[in-house]
Amino acid sequence: MNQRVRLSLLVVQIFVLTLMIALVGRLFYLQVAAAPKYKDAALSIQSRDVINPAIRGLIVDSSGVPLALNRVGLAITVDRITLDKQPDKGTRVLANVSSLLGLSYIDVYRATRLCGELPKYDKAGCWTGSRYQPIPITKEADPEIALQIVERTNEYPGIGATPVAIRNYPSYAGVNAAHELGYVGPVTEEDLSGINGRSYYRSETIGKTGLEYQYDSYLRGTPGIRTVIVDRKESITRESQNTQPIGGNHLVTSLDVRLQAGVEKALSDAVGRARASGYPGDSGAAVVMDIRNGQILAMASYPTYDPNSWEKGLSVKDAKALFSEKNNVPALSRPLQGLFAPASTFKTVSVVAAANAGYNLNAIYNCPSETQIGNRAFQNFDSKALGRISMKKAIAVSCDTIWYQIAYDEWVRDGGLKPKSNPNDYFFKAAQGFQVDKKTEIDLPSELAGRLANREWRKDWYAENKDFYCNYKERAQKSQLTTFLIELARENCLDGDKIRAGDAVNFSIGQGDTVITPLKLTQMYAALGNGGKIMRPSVAKAIVSTDGKIIKKIEPKQLGTLPATPATLKFLEASLREVVTAGTGTGAFAGFPIAISGKTGTAQVFGRNANGSLKADTSWFASFGPTQNPRYAVVMMVSQGGFGASVSGVGVRKIYETLFGVTGSRIDPAKAIFPDGKPPVKIPKISPATKLKED
Repeated sequence: MNQRVRLSLLVVQIFVLTLMIALVGRLFYLQVAAAPKYKDAALSIQSRDVINPAIRGLIVDSSGVPLALNRVGLAITVDRITLDKQPDKGTRVLANVSSLLGLSYIDVYRATRLCGELPKYDKAGCWTGSRYQPIPITKEADPEIALQIVERTNEYPGIGATPVAIRNYPSYAGVNAAHELGYVGPVTEEDLSGINGRSYYRSETIGKTGLEYQYDSYLRGTPGIRTVIVDRKESITRESQNTQPIGGNHLVTSLDVRLQAGVEKALSDAVGRARASGYPGDSGAAVVMDIRNGQILAMASYPTYDPNSWEKGLSVKDAKALFSEKNNVPALSRPLQGLFAPASTFKTVSVVAAANAGYNLNAIYNCPSETQIGNRAFQNFDSKALGRISMKKAIAVSCDTIWYQIAYDEWVRDGGLKPKSNPNDYFFKAAQGFQVDKKTEIDLPSELAGRLANREWRKDWYAENKDFYCNYKERAQKSQLTTFLIELARENCLDGDKIRAGDAVNFSIGQGDTVITPLKLTQMYAALGNGGKIMRPSVAKAIVSTDGKIIKKIEPKQLGTLPATPATLKFLEASLREVVTAGTGTGAFAGFPIAISGKTGTAQVFGRNANGSLKADTSWFASFGPTQNPRYAVVMMVSQGGFGASVSGVGVRKIYETLFGVTGSRIDPAKAIFPDGKPPVKIPKISPATKLKED
């Protein structure tokens, strides 16, 4: 290799080495020396989404009358960007505006803080949206006060006023329907976490309970999104996108405003009758169902609350009152969540059980004043001896001792305390056939399933409670150390995992550990009236777009079939009719011009009230009608209401009077809710201006 070539290679090597040194130096500068500068630059440009909620869709009754709509309110808002630039971070401004509006400063402060700015224990009422959008502190400001704020911007920097949509429940005809409609509220951190399987945008208003929650994805529409670019000083530099919101769809329900109002009044009156008779009458429920398709025509729960109160703003005290035992928990939906012993309304299940076991429903049976089961005498209602009577008559006058004997005999045949490997369990299987232990699958949230106290349930119960009963004297309160309770604990310790004779006979008359909801009982009686089809209850009929197109229809669904032959169902129809004409329901329906089939129930309740008094009986009346061509199932329950006939029976009559346009013993078809006897099928035109039809 000559000298020239060597020199060329040396030059190349020096050049490459120089480049590498320069590259390493540049990398060092970017990654170490200049890192803070570029980090700040990156952070100086960030995007923020500002959510513009869509107008929520209407909820209407079957004729188009609005049950939930939107009205215009005047919101006082806070601009956090402006406030945060104040020397005191807006403290003086917030204090002044709180005083002007008559609001608590701490509530206003909390409402204008992002949830992440507050400690974990104090996040109630925090703002889930962005600091780049106006934060409302009230939606119902007085226009004169709002004008003062707008005109004195120097005193109230960052405070504005703007019209907003407020969810409103107009209460036409005095309708409440709070537990069916539900209410809306701001999205919470829990909602944003996706724990309920739904995704939301910050600052949205969403359905919290009832239909508002169940059909929220249809009702709330699609929010508009405005994306802004901000610098490191949180100043907006530009806007990158701005999409407009799309209004929500409307929900048509099967409810009827006039019927709903009538049912709510009938229930309230029933509670009043119970109290006038000396009973506590702490709560109640009433349901009207179309037996052919399961549509809920009306449903009421007592006590209730004003669904508008959530939009107006609830204090912590008011919110607690809704769930207070002292106030009988107004937030609880008794039709869906109230679990009660069904008492004699359950004897329809026992009739099916007896028929399936081979008993002759047309035979004559003895109805003594009491039946001896082991060492205990189980008494008839009011300890009356009715002699030898037909099974139909036994249903009509609510004889218990017939069922005690039949249930006991079947318990013995199944092996008693040492059951056969494959017991017949006619009573339990009949109850399972009625789906007593299953939810009705209604399209409302938070429904509870009933409890069927069969052999499987008994074993599970024993596993959970054995230790308590086997150590009862040490674990029980002093007031619970009575002779009866001590003996009961001893029995539960010894054989609490078994179906005892007392459990079997109590089950046959709807007492003991089996409990159901009023809605479940309505579903059961609807099946008795429609030929045995167990229909899924539904409140919604259809989802309709803002331009009137039907997006989705809620179709009827059959969930099963009663385990009863046509002959058994025919027998029950005749027996339940005799309850009204010559049995326990005669007084309540005296002179009623339309044939109704029903059953009274008076359930004994174990325990004491908060004041130390013994719990009073639960009043029931379950029915379907008209008898010859059934269309409606109507059930009412009044907790601690006393006798089924005189309280709930009278209440159910009043509901049928509203349905059929009955006054006394006269029918006025013009006053009937459905003059042709058929609830509307056609989907109505939807408008917030639709008015209630006048009589």
